[in-house]
Amino acid sequence: MNVNPRQPIFNKRPENNVYRIFIYLLIMMAGVWVYMGVGNGTIKRPGELTPTPTRAAQSYSSEGDAHFTSGALDAAIASYQKALEMDPNNAEIWATLARIQTYNSSLKITVEERRAILADAMTSVDKAAALAPDDSTVAATRAFVLDWNASPSITGDRAAGLLVEAEQEAVHALKLDNANTLALAYYAEILIDQQRIAQAEQNILKALEQGQGLMDVHRVYAYLLETQGQYNQAIEEYGRAIEITPNLTLLYMRAGANYRTLAFNSTIKEQRQALYDNSLSFFDMAAKINEMLGVKDPGPYISISKTYSQLGEFYAAGRNVQKALEFDPANPDIYGQLGIVFTRSRNFEGAIPALKCAIDGCTAVESCDARGGCGKNETGNEVKGMELSPSSVVYYYSYVSNLAALSRPKNNMCPEARKVIDRIRKGGYDSDTVVAAILKENENICALVGSGIIRSSLTATPMPADLTPGAATPTPSPTPAPTNTPAK
Repeated sequence: MNVNPRQPIFNKRPENNVYRIFIYLLIMMAGVWVYMGVGNGTIKRPGELTPTPTRAAQSYSSEGDAHFTSGALDAAIASYQKALEMDPNNAEIWATLARIQTYNSSLKITVEERRAILADAMTSVDKAAALAPDDSTVAATRAFVLDWNASPSITGDRAAGLLVEAEQEAVHALKLDNANTLALAYYAEILIDQQRIAQAEQNILKALEQGQGLMDVHRVYAYLLETQGQYNQAIEEYGRAIEITPNLTLLYMRAGANYRTLAFNSTIKEQRQALYDNSLSFFDMAAKINEMLGVKDPGPYISISKTYSQLGEFYAAGRNVQKALEFDPANPDIYGQLGIVFTRSRNFEGAIPALKCAIDGCTAVESCDARGGCGKNETGNEVKGMELSPSSVVYYYSYVSNLAALSRPKNNMCPEARKVIDRIRKGGYDSDTVVAAILKENENICALVGSGIIRSSLTATPMPADLTPGAATPTPSPTPAPTNTPAK
């Protein structure tokens, strides 16, 4: 009899399925992959915050361009530095940063400040050149930076060599691209500084044909006209540059300085006053732009002070230098300028502490005396004196003259005056005939004081028409009652 095998009702034997095993293996491998991914950070845990997207370097560059156009050069520099954090090997960003740093140097009052920022610009443009040695615009920018560094007050004995290198770099830029407008403009500027005026004019006129929309081109052309004494035409070109970059205060400062020169040279009273008013208007505009941007720049107030000094309005001049000190209360150069204003107004007693702060430095308490008194909430600032240099020697010999002028047998300040005279001579600045004559006159005064003779009158120190070396001077803005550029 055939009997069917019993069916496994309750105890079915397990069977191996190759597909099921394969699926299990895949799940296990996926689990290991997820576990390792979480461990090394390639996979984020559930609920973990995602990182904030990184800003592109181009975004910071655009922000920097906007700041430059608005006149906020420090902010423009900061933006470009952030761009370089994102893209440190971008030659264009390095070159643009160098250009802005160079222009920013024109807004600095002291030689030390200008030297520092121009050194930064040189570092930036050298990095650009290392990254892109065959880029015409990089080479042109390097020529521009070298040219602005090629000043004896900035780089001393290296200045002449830097000017030659600047020319070579400009020529290199034009070999790479003979239609590069910026290269033409910067080459023209270098040629002006080399006194090769005809060749400079050829290059800047060519740049003008193709670069009417570039501020740099109009600025350099204005500089050429200014060098040739064509101040009215220079003012017009600065005006065109202002139309392109309306908040760049250095352009207002240069236009104001040209108006001041025209006024100084005018022999017609009404015309002189109108020109001085125009000068003050441009300086005032620079101050207002700074105020709008929150930029605490003493420059416009110093230029306004110089304009009032030329007008003989020393009270207004002094008020504006004091306003400048509110922005930069530890700046020895501004104390020196205040001392000059006091000297010209025959306030010799007030000039001495201000000039002392300028050349020797002073304590916080002394700085208040030098400023004519600090405000209710001011405590004064320690001031470090300026080294003897072509830009500071005027403060040194003015200090000597004031000490000698106030010396009497019973209040003899000539020993201090003689010490400063020795410093000037050791520096070699008595080779200038004007300086030598001032020192000699004051030595004669001190000889009389030493012999017991009291002079019947005080003699003010002879002062140059423009106290700041070079064709251009930094500028300040007006303070009410009475109302109140940078150059390379």
